[in-house]
Amino acid sequence: MTGGTRYWDRLGAHPEPGGTRFAVWAPNARRVQVTGDFDGWDPHRAADLNRDDWSGCWHGFAEGAGQWDRYKYRVLGADGVWRLKADPVAFHSETPPSDASRIFASSYHWQDADWLKARRETAGEHASLPMTVYEVHLPSWRRGRSYWDLASELVDYVQRHGFTHVEFLPVTEHPYGGSWGYQSTGFFAPTSRLGQPDDLRYLVDRLHQAEIGVLVDWVPAHFPRDPWALARFDGTALYEHPDPRRGEHPDWGSLIFDFGRWEVRDFLIGSALYWIEEFHADGLRVDAVSSMLHLDYSRGPGQWEPNIYGGTENLEAASLLRSLNDEIHSRHPGVVMIAEESAAWPGVTRPTAEGGLGFDLKWNMGWMNDTLRYVERDPIHRSHHHRDLTQPSTYAFSEKYLLPLSHDEVVHGKGSLAGKQPGGRDEQVRGLRGLLAYQWAFPGKKLLFMGGEFGQRAEWSEERGLDWPDADEAERRGLTRLIADANARYREHPALWIRDADPLGTRWLNSDSGANLLAFARFGEYEDGTALVCVANFSGVQVRDYRIGMPWPGTWREVLNTDAAGYGGSGAGNLGAVTAVDEPWSGEAASARVTVGAGAVVWLAGRHSALSSASA
Repeated sequence: MTGGTRYWDRLGAHPEPGGTRFAVWAPNARRVQVTGDFDGWDPHRAADLNRDDWSGCWHGFAEGAGQWDRYKYRVLGADGVWRLKADPVAFHSETPPSDASRIFASSYHWQDADWLKARRETAGEHASLPMTVYEVHLPSWRRGRSYWDLASELVDYVQRHGFTHVEFLPVTEHPYGGSWGYQSTGFFAPTSRLGQPDDLRYLVDRLHQAEIGVLVDWVPAHFPRDPWALARFDGTALYEHPDPRRGEHPDWGSLIFDFGRWEVRDFLIGSALYWIEEFHADGLRVDAVSSMLHLDYSRGPGQWEPNIYGGTENLEAASLLRSLNDEIHSRHPGVVMIAEESAAWPGVTRPTAEGGLGFDLKWNMGWMNDTLRYVERDPIHRSHHHRDLTQPSTYAFSEKYLLPLSHDEVVHGKGSLAGKQPGGRDEQVRGLRGLLAYQWAFPGKKLLFMGGEFGQRAEWSEERGLDWPDADEAERRGLTRLIADANARYREHPALWIRDADPLGTRWLNSDSGANLLAFARFGEYEDGTALVCVANFSGVQVRDYRIGMPWPGTWREVLNTDAAGYGGSGAGNLGAVTAVDEPWSGEAASARVTVGAGAVVWLAGRHSALSSASA
């Protein structure tokens, strides 16, 4: 960002007494006008804008133009063609399929100062803070709800279930609802499908007042070709890279930003800051980072151009991401930056000063793929694929991770999260209870897409939304109670999150392929003497009095048992606790015998008396 100014203050539409001031970047245009409701959309009455030769921006004032008026720019391109274009920096838009921009100035008064102050105080601590994220596609969570409705219903729902954060699939304006927001045309405008921008501000404010963080999906990788939007904005490849080997996406039919052009970098970093400063987002999940970083992404021989060193790395995109993270961390300490990166780029969460990309967290796609591949198998066959279960332990600390069970895993014929589990409905719900408790105990932050918390039967469709009768059934079965309890126990036991990025904070205790069983310990701070042991039985039968190694002898309380009768399970368990005795086992100083129901997970919490008394 140049000069420390806010990008959106320099460009876009800004109402003033008597009219509105407009500014748009179109360096190669021959002429630019603004037209709209205020002139009856009459091209003969459109207001001419004046060109600034140094910046390539066009500025002007339209008398009578004011709040809520629709408008577009009339751009005479370098190719001699007039185009009617929406504002790239519009703050509000018509509801699709209409596509004009709207003049809008916010009048919202925020009530979340305490939340923002507390957020600043957590700067640099994301890896050691609790985070369980409920991922939401706002238009289909409950169909027909507005931002205003969601500020009551969604906030209450997330609070009752105990999640620390919500993550919105992209809320930037987009022409095609089936893209879920990942094909954005309005990088500064919330989708008007659910209301006006201040209604979204109210939703975020209400979440903050309920002590729930807000993450927003943000998509700088590409944009659609719609002729009224960014594509060939001034008659040239302006926002997109001019070389189709870098400027066109072979999978998505979209255009790729020219990441090396400083004006485009300014636009993208300005957009990211806009959602943080204007909508108080607590973090951005940056979509499709792998597609940005690799010049040969989804391209065959001859379809991509090497970088200046002959490699496949997109050096300009990597530079943009480093600048983005540095800018956000310096301006907004405490905001979390999360990368969806699946191609093992080195140092995604390493600081930029050390050669990394500077993200705070990265989606652990390997954990997701390995674990789902394992649980989708019938329990009788899992013993032959035990490596799928144990493989994630080998890379669990290679980055600072978030474990995603996201929207991508419940669409396009993949089935629902519950439907991936083998067996009938009872077995599927049982398996889902175990999977979620296992995810919550495994090192890394957590993310769950809506519907997973109640075991929706059908895979997700944005047109249908969630099947809320399945939620009523889950309530009766106890599945929703398990989610609330798992979130509560998770927050109560820092061992489950305070050393997520520390390899010494987790120890693998037992791995038995024949029994489809895995056990590991999570440790609290070095001197507080606390630990939580997770015992996961992925077999189809109960294991009784199974001996596992334990970090130390003593009483270990059973703080969660997914097979408890209250969750719809068989009631198999350990009567509230197990006793670890001073008998070494599998390399551990102590051992205990545990009972774990079929497909169930048990959490056992213990405190080492010598360590805890020493720290006291």
